[in-house]
Amino acid sequence: MARSSATARLRGAAWPICAGDHAMFLSQLLLPGGGRGVALREGDAAHLVPGAESTRALAQAAIAAGHGLAEEAAGRGRGAPVDLAKALAEGRVLPPVDHPDPAHLHLTGTGLTHLGSAATRDAMHGAPDAGELTDSMKMFRMGLEGGKPRPGEAGVQPEWFYKGNGHAAVAPGAPLVSPAFALDAGEEPEIAGLYLIGPDGTPLRLGFALGNEFSDHVTERGNYLWLAHSKLRPASFGPEMLLGALPRHVEGSSRILRDGATLWERPFLSGEANMSHSIANLEHHHFKYALFRQPGDVHVHFFGTATLSFADGVHARPGDVFQIEAPALGLPLRNPLVQMPNDAAPVAVATL
Repeated sequence: MARSSATARLRGAAWPICAGDHAMFLSQLLLPGGGRGVALREGDAAHLVPGAESTRALAQAAIAAGHGLAEEAAGRGRGAPVDLAKALAEGRVLPPVDHPDPAHLHLTGTGLTHLGSAATRDAMHGAPDAGELTDSMKMFRMGLEGGKPRPGEAGVQPEWFYKGNGHAAVAPGAPLVSPAFALDAGEEPEIAGLYLIGPDGTPLRLGFALGNEFSDHVTERGNYLWLAHSKLRPASFGPEMLLGALPRHVEGSSRILRDGATLWERPFLSGEANMSHSIANLEHHHFKYALFRQPGDVHVHFFGTATLSFADGVHARPGDVFQIEAPALGLPLRNPLVQMPNDAAPVAVATL
């Protein structure tokens, strides 16, 4: 079967999760003896997927075979057992998908997508005059009215932003580094969709993962037109990737740990039941650009949040640990905060 026709078979298909009703999760890790591996977890048991060194390569094999990623992973049998908690503690867990050339992994996202998200944003920017709606509230209302179109139709486009490429992707457990010029370093607990572009340009969703869409909210608050600057920060996602459909209702918690104790904690809700946009609509408005349908590229697209510690007046400081968890998405995501030292010197551009 030609690779292009294999991709065509997958387009729009309902990929099986597994033979039973148990959720399946994939993760990538460094092996104790060297090299990389992919782990498949069902329930509490995880094992290496034989012959797989990366999620991307495993997905490419699934495309060539004309079936889903879960079927490819499960069909390879069981390799050595994996203690994921131990691997996390040892710093050996990688993002659940990556690209051998980081420039071909795209970190992007969308905002004002969750019920309640506009209240947080609106309070950040404030109305220009009494009774006027901010642009944030206008966009949120547009999403409420047209963010969940009927199948086969395109709804209203959401807010969209760029975070960087694979060089800005941070592994679970690794530090989120805030640049010296940043005015704030805050977490954003989100769900991210993970995608591989097929050989014929078809976007293929691999699964979903927890994400920390790390941002600078003080910069954003200073002027809404600085939102683009505030998003150019690293981001972390994982440790695991859920295969199959995202539950319509996802419950999680976001917390900041300081000196081993909980400084701040709030629950968060996600999934389409708690969103003003459908996942399909958000995906359409990202992948409608041919730029984002280049064969072989990997995309990590954050779907937004309504929960921020910044909204409660909390300012994280170096050494704090962000912890985001939602049982439906697998193991918790933890990242410590590191602040780059102050360097007032501007970047000098040399003439060649």
